[in-house]
Amino acid sequence: MELKKLVSESAKVKVFENGDKCVKIFKEPDEPKSVVFYEALTHTRVEETGFAKMPEIIGATKVDGKWALEYSFIKGKTLDEIMHEQPRSEELLGKMADLHVGVNSLHSAKLSRLKDYLKRSIEGLDMIDDVKKYELLTKLASAEDSSCVCHGEFMPENIVVNENGMYVVDWFKAKQGNPLADVARTYLGFCLRHRTESAEKYLKLYCQKAQVDKKKVQDWLPIVAAAQLKFKRPEERELLLTWIDIAEFFN
Repeated sequence: MELKKLVSESAKVKVFENGDKCVKIFKEPDEPKSVVFYEALTHTRVEETGFAKMPEIIGATKVDGKWALEYSFIKGKTLDEIMHEQPRSEELLGKMADLHVGVNSLHSAKLSRLKDYLKRSIEGLDMIDDVKKYELLTKLASAEDSSCVCHGEFMPENIVVNENGMYVVDWFKAKQGNPLADVARTYLGFCLRHRTESAEKYLKLYCQKAQVDKKKVQDWLPIVAAAQLKFKRPEERELLLTWIDIAEFFN
């Protein structure tokens, strides 16, 4: 398989266009098979909800000795690219929020549980003290749970726009859980990209469209911020620790 047209790249994967398909190649030759097939399984379970605005997974293969996943290719621009062209467009944030509400309205009892993931992530931290960790875990344990589909990284770069609408890609982190945690993760994602104004506007729009109290989303922010610390990204550390420390202001 000869792949020339690179579509996107991250620390772990490269994505190539290949006719009407795209091929996501894992960079490490020894990428665990369990990781590759977990992504395939997670994507399939979201597909089974009937959600149409996502690529179809076609199969798993190997390219030059590296694991790869094949998906149907959704042509278009990412919402992130369009937002850079129209930096102050509240309409785009509104459409993104509409799509997010739609995703969160789906249910899947087959997906991994978000609360379990957050619990493991916080328990494994070595950069916050045991008292703070206990507070966060207690707050998480008492939080309302759900089987709603949570994308896990619902950000403009994971939304592709074309003449047929908006499509959501990259479902590896999808879980079942409380959608307000998913919204908190999106809010945090905007803040980590130094787009605080967009974060605030998006939170307001989502809460209006989903008819939820903003305070209930804010309650999730310290928990979601703590879980994000597990990735140990130096450029994120200070802001994430700040969000954890201001937990008491939302009480």
